[in-house]
Amino acid sequence: MAQTLYIEIGTEEMPAGYIRPALEWMSAWMAKFLDDNRIDHAQPEVAGTPRRLVLNVADVAPTQKPVSIEVVGPPKKAAYDARGNPTKAAEGFAKGQGVELKDVQIKQTPKGEYLCVLKEEAGLEARDIIQKVLPDFLARFPFPKSMHWSSYSVTFARPVLWLVAMLGDKVLDCSYAQVKSANKSMGHRFMSPVWLEVKDLASHRENLRKNYVILDIAQRRELIRKGAREAAAQVGGKILADDELLEEVTQLVEFPQPILGRFEDKYLELPPELLITVIKKHQRYFAVTDEAGALLPYFVTISNVVPRDFSVVAAGNGRVVRARLEDARFYYTEDQKVRLDDRVEHLKGVVFHSKIGTSFEKMERFSELARMLAKRVAPERMEHILRAARLCKADLVCGVVGEFPELQGIMGKTYARLQGEPRAVCEAVYEHYLPNRSGGPVPQSIEGALLSIADKIDTIAACFGVGLLPTGTTDPFALRRQTLGIIRIVLETPLRISIGDLLDKALQLLAHKLTQPAENVKRDITAFFEGRLHHYLASAQEGLSPDVIEAALAAGTDDLLEAVQRTRALARFTSRPDFAPLAAAFKRIANIIKVPQTDPVEVSFFKSPAEGALFEQLLKVEEEAGAMLARSDFSGALEVMARLKPMVDSFFDSVLVMDSDEAVKRNRLALLTRTRAFFDRLADFRKIQTS
Repeated sequence: MAQTLYIEIGTEEMPAGYIRPALEWMSAWMAKFLDDNRIDHAQPEVAGTPRRLVLNVADVAPTQKPVSIEVVGPPKKAAYDARGNPTKAAEGFAKGQGVELKDVQIKQTPKGEYLCVLKEEAGLEARDIIQKVLPDFLARFPFPKSMHWSSYSVTFARPVLWLVAMLGDKVLDCSYAQVKSANKSMGHRFMSPVWLEVKDLASHRENLRKNYVILDIAQRRELIRKGAREAAAQVGGKILADDELLEEVTQLVEFPQPILGRFEDKYLELPPELLITVIKKHQRYFAVTDEAGALLPYFVTISNVVPRDFSVVAAGNGRVVRARLEDARFYYTEDQKVRLDDRVEHLKGVVFHSKIGTSFEKMERFSELARMLAKRVAPERMEHILRAARLCKADLVCGVVGEFPELQGIMGKTYARLQGEPRAVCEAVYEHYLPNRSGGPVPQSIEGALLSIADKIDTIAACFGVGLLPTGTTDPFALRRQTLGIIRIVLETPLRISIGDLLDKALQLLAHKLTQPAENVKRDITAFFEGRLHHYLASAQEGLSPDVIEAALAAGTDDLLEAVQRTRALARFTSRPDFAPLAAAFKRIANIIKVPQTDPVEVSFFKSPAEGALFEQLLKVEEEAGAMLARSDFSGALEVMARLKPMVDSFFDSVLVMDSDEAVKRNRLALLTRTRAFFDRLADFRKIQTS
């Protein structure tokens, strides 16, 4: 009879960011383990709080599924003599497998006929299998950081306090860090620190609720959302929407209790971003706004206990917020006494990296890159771009950013506005950091876009140039994210720029710092860009086939916008019903031309009408499709190129390429080389898989 597997790991409070990934891993790992061990089960269910990780798997089969095993023995010629009598090899094989000789079969294999035995292996008890693996399961959790405690050799995110491991109503025998599994869980640390008997998930969930623990994440999140909204409504306000903060707070409490707090009106004079940062980042409180979105002098905090007196807790939280806001107000006031221009010189004392130089040196380099980009893309914006380039890192040495580093760019924009800089300069100072997270917004202004690209290219070139490369597990300078950021800026702005030219300039500016030849660095960065572009095109956002991406990118990636447009066009083209035969024709040419011919095509050497027909059509295609390629009409160019198929088919049906006449052979190879060269401007069709 199927039973339910229930596992609960009780710990000291874990970091909020650890909980959801740990639960997802628990579910995936256990499902795979049960599948691999032929144990039927329902879809795993997970739940968790800061103090417990819960896994519940219903309908777990009591035993493994039986399995048929084929054991191959000696070859038939060694198992039977010339008269067909079994030899000692056959008898020994049968005895070793515990069967009669008559049960031994003959199996035909690629190597000949062999003896074999089919054996039915009965399934083992699921309880024994699961029980045995539990210590290994507990030791495998992939937390960002794990810790030792006491004198135990094992690790976990936080010390393990209790362990529930049950299959049905029976406790599984397991110990971890000298904590032995039982059917006992714990209520709320402060409001109900008592042991609770576990029978099943449904009753345990209700029992925990009575003991001030909301086990389900979604339920806690909704309680927080609703409670915070109701608290803000008491003063005619609403909660500033923030899903990131909501998720974090959900994983910080077991029994959420919203509390409305207040601070003095004078702090509303601070920039909204600064005020919100103090409330959110440093206190994990929710900001409150009016209907128009303006901040109100209130906040909502989420307590993990039911206070005896809500007003006392609210006052205490207000004092904490007030102290942080007073710090922010002090730094904000002091910062305005020094202009950004004067702070730029202070960047000479800020080391970006010992191998790369100071932030001032970096600013000078990417300013030149921004100048190059502006000259090619938006020369009329040159003045604003260069001004923003000079000022955009100055806020690194201001007081507010020193205290609240997450406000880089935001404070630079604010101070630039206060000192009278043009709006375009102020926006670019902020936007040059964008996108600053996965999926985040890209710069909306051309000034911000070009400055962001220049800054990111300098970082990438510098890190590659001195050997600070990302690995499979680490990327301290976020080079993957910065490369993807450049790709997104180019595509979403959109921009036509040469990555190769940009890298040449960046490496020239870094020449005295490079630890390897510039051409090698450029080669490595180009391959890195191609890899990130391939990843972007294959991602859920684009969802293009890997072989189509590889084929299209083989035609070049220097112009990222053109490379993506070409890939999308090729993906659409491959969906044509007649694409397979078209691709076959293209591939046939590519496969013949191993070494491209440099000779020109000579009409006088044509011996077959098929040669002339192909060449005549190729000239038309080169002219018509070539014009389309010049204006990036890749779909149109592919449609025109498709007209070559009948002539290519006729050529191969009528002509022997490797003619005995050397001049004729070379001319035919030159014709195919020229044809392939035009195909290659769009894609390497050999890389596309066709059925």
